[in-house]
Amino acid sequence: MKKSKIIYLIKGLLVVFCIGSCDEGFDEMNTNPVRLTSLDPTFQLNQAIISSSPGYNNLTYETTIVKQMITPFQGVGTGGNLNQDNRSATQGNWQTGYRTIVKNLIDGLESLGETPERTNLYNIMRIWKAHAFMMLTDTYGDIPYSEAGLGYISGNVFPKYDSQEAIYTSILNDLEMAVQGLDETKDPINQEILYSGNIGQWKRLGNSLLLRAAMRMVKVAPATASEYALKAVNGGLMQSNEDNAVVRHNADYRNNVGTNLNGGQAPFYYLDEDFVNFLQSNNDPRLASIAVRYVGALSGGEQVEANANRSPEIQIGMPQGYDNTTIIPVAEAAGLASLFSYSQLDRTRLGNPEAPNFLVTYSQTLLLHAEAAARGWVPGDAEQLYHDGIRAHMEQMAFWPNDTEIEQEAIDAYIESHPLETGKELELINTQYWVSSFLIGPETWANFRRSGYPLVNPNPYPGSDLQNEDFIRRLTYPDSELTVNKENVDQATSRMGPDVLDTRVWWDVK
Repeated sequence: MKKSKIIYLIKGLLVVFCIGSCDEGFDEMNTNPVRLTSLDPTFQLNQAIISSSPGYNNLTYETTIVKQMITPFQGVGTGGNLNQDNRSATQGNWQTGYRTIVKNLIDGLESLGETPERTNLYNIMRIWKAHAFMMLTDTYGDIPYSEAGLGYISGNVFPKYDSQEAIYTSILNDLEMAVQGLDETKDPINQEILYSGNIGQWKRLGNSLLLRAAMRMVKVAPATASEYALKAVNGGLMQSNEDNAVVRHNADYRNNVGTNLNGGQAPFYYLDEDFVNFLQSNNDPRLASIAVRYVGALSGGEQVEANANRSPEIQIGMPQGYDNTTIIPVAEAAGLASLFSYSQLDRTRLGNPEAPNFLVTYSQTLLLHAEAAARGWVPGDAEQLYHDGIRAHMEQMAFWPNDTEIEQEAIDAYIESHPLETGKELELINTQYWVSSFLIGPETWANFRRSGYPLVNPNPYPGSDLQNEDFIRRLTYPDSELTVNKENVDQATSRMGPDVLDTRVWWDVK
């Protein structure tokens, strides 16, 4: 046999040997022993909860639309302050909602579907999914829902858009079924960050969200709204501020709004004139916990503690309708040293980087219960619930850092001087909802559109993109959706109306 043939024969035998034996232990040898191969859906739930905190774009649109805060500066802050369609900002809720919140929830629910023994976690994730999709559909109208979050699961990267009416029908059903499915005798979920696995609190949150969803529909489906409001009340709502759905922050995990207001955006945002005037005219003790005015400040650099004054009577809110040039003579006419001397959200307290983010509160729930009772839909004393809602928010102020607690005597005096007047129930209740939802921009704006209260003047800025409405009714879809998912976007706008700030969502009717 020739030498070359012998060499090839040896090589062939080595190959056969390796195929038969060299792959033994190969997978183990090439697997990273510390890399995750599976993920407990509890941590996906936690990520979804944390990411639900309103971000910096909350200041650009929602809190400005409802006339609680305002910036006169253009550029990245352009939005509700000028009634303009700044698509780099309108996409904020969408990007966070779908890329983080929805993706984690849908993936977690998919994996839990194969583990029926974890029914509590499954139903808790359904409750938070309802919260997430309410925020998204209330912001944009028709959105991906039934096919959302399936990119990694089924490869569907072009999800259809569901109508908001269909989404709300599903949300009501999901919340009702999820609450009924929770069972304290079943799987504990001690690592979840909202209630540390307290099933009773999750049930109360689910019912409180059910009431919120039902009340959205008061104008478009009052029979359904009253039916589900009664189910929510009978099921058991939040009982105290201990039931608040709140994301807590510390030095390691900071409040996104607070970090911006204590960083480069510090001199750009101010309390709105309508908000400050309302609190002042009603002798509302919350103003002392919310506001600060840097008296005499000529620039952002002079907004320092030496110039700080937190006395309610000297606070001056900034009017809307101006930019940083046209506001100058207005500030001078008001006797201010400059625009930098208008009242601001106190960056050391509610605007602190370690301040909590409240998402669903006892106060909001009491006020919605009060409205449902005033409409005759549910049992309860509307005036007592109204007063309890005010008290709950004033007591909630103590949860923020650095001396924000309101004394009980001041709370009692305010409540005594603010009865629920006959014939004005809806206005008074929802105006208090406006105050109690301060800094929860998506919810404040949704209830403002839904109820029509408070009665505030629209932003008169002359460069508005609004064509037919006095206030922004929805935010526009991201440019990325118009590029990659245009066919489904077009189907949505053919039902809903054009992709502009004027278009009203399904439940927002005149």
